[in-house]
This record gives sequence, C-alpha cells and structure tokens, in this order.
Amino acid sequence: MTSPAVASRYANALVDVVLDPKSKVQPDHIMAELRAFEAMLKSSEELRNALASPSVSTGRKKAVLQRLGDQLGLGRIARNFLFVLNSHRRMDALSAVVESFEVLLDERLGFSRANITSARELDQVQRADLEAQLTKLTGRRMRLKFTTDESLIGGLIARIGST
Repeated sequence: MTSPAVASRYANALVDVVLDPKSKVQPDHIMAELRAFEAMLKSSEELRNALASPSVSTGRKKAVLQRLGDQLGLGRIARNFLFVLNSHRRMDALSAVVESFEVLLDERLGFSRANITSARELDQVQRADLEAQLTKLTGRRMRLKFTTDESLIGGLIARIGST
C-alpha cells in the first residue's frame, strides 16, 4: 500500500511537467496514456510481478516499459514518468499516483470535482443540465463522476468536496 504523501509527491511533479508551457502536451492526453498503461498493468499479473520483482534488473524492466510504451503509443512525458517510477521502485504506486494526478490537475486548471449519485442512470441531456447548474452555483467549471444507487427512492445526491 502506497502512502498518500508518496503518491502526491509524484503526482505534483508530473503536474508541474505537464502544465509547463514548454511541454506542449494536452493534460487529458497524458491522463489517457497513463490510464491505458494502468489498465494494461492491472490486466496482467505476470507484468505486475515482473515490475515488482527485485530479481528483475531495473534495465530489463525499463526495456519492458519501452516496448509496452511503443505498443500503447505513449508520448515522451508519460514514458519518462513510468521510467522514473520504475527506477525508484514505485510502480506499485501507479494507481494512487494517477488518481492524485487527476485531482491535482483539476485543481490547478480551475475545476471542481463532484460525485453525483442518482436513483437511476442519467441521460446525456440530464448530465449536461446538471453540470451547467452546478457550474452556475459554484462559479467553477465542474468535473462530474456519476454513480447510481438503487436504494435511493428518487432524485440525486451531489457532493462537491465535503459539501
């Protein structure tokens, strides 16, 4: 289990790199690349074991990451970030780092995050309307995460931070 402080430290560094004007990358693109690698890592127990094993050299792990990066079409920044995690033996922290990266990136780009729980699945029009209403209410752009809870009788619960 990775401590939140470790994940936050790596995520902060990545946000700094991604938002640097010289990087010329789209933050959403980096997020998609890291999520793609994370999905690949979660789907293969052999890969997780190989990257976690101290008996596999760092150089060999880097070669594996290079090959997987080629297959996924990872850009320079995402690939180098994975190399850093590998060299510091923190590949097990990838999921926590990506989650922290997403939150920090939203904060720096001026987005608020909201968790929406509804009694039934909301359609696209309802989601867009809700996003517009919450944006108007908070004065900030919103990133909404939707879930359903059939135990609700009706309506929805919108949670922004601790509110």
